[in-house]
Amino acid sequence: MIRYATLGTNDLQNATAFYNRVLLPLDLHPTPFSNETFYARKEAASDDIVLAVTLPFNGAPATPGNGTMIALHAQSKQQVDAAYAAAVAQGGQCEGAPGPRPDYHPRMYAAYFRDLDGNKLAVVYFEPVRDEP
Repeated sequence: MIRYATLGTNDLQNATAFYNRVLLPLDLHPTPFSNETFYARKEAASDDIVLAVTLPFNGAPATPGNGTMIALHAQSKQQVDAAYAAAVAQGGQCEGAPGPRPDYHPRMYAAYFRDLDGNKLAVVYFEPVRDEP
């Protein structure tokens, strides 16, 4: 199980503003520190971080990983739609508009985008399993 994910940025102020809007529909709230911003649910304990956005520790430029993607959990299709809309409205690049993804999973609804530094993210919701009568 993954504890949290970290994304590098070259402009922490812009990245934090971007993620503050994108992650709000997912009920993830920021806690800024000197060189990074942590995101967690508002009611969560301080160590229940889901995502961190940071300037690289080694001082080298942040670059997106080839083949790397962070998938964030949504609790509804509306959350997927809202997070994606916030990302694109702020200059994030569309990598797949919100919609069903039956080729990946029959109950999957997702959207894909790149942030201002080129990091690829997905916001994913799985329809509940329906009991057959």
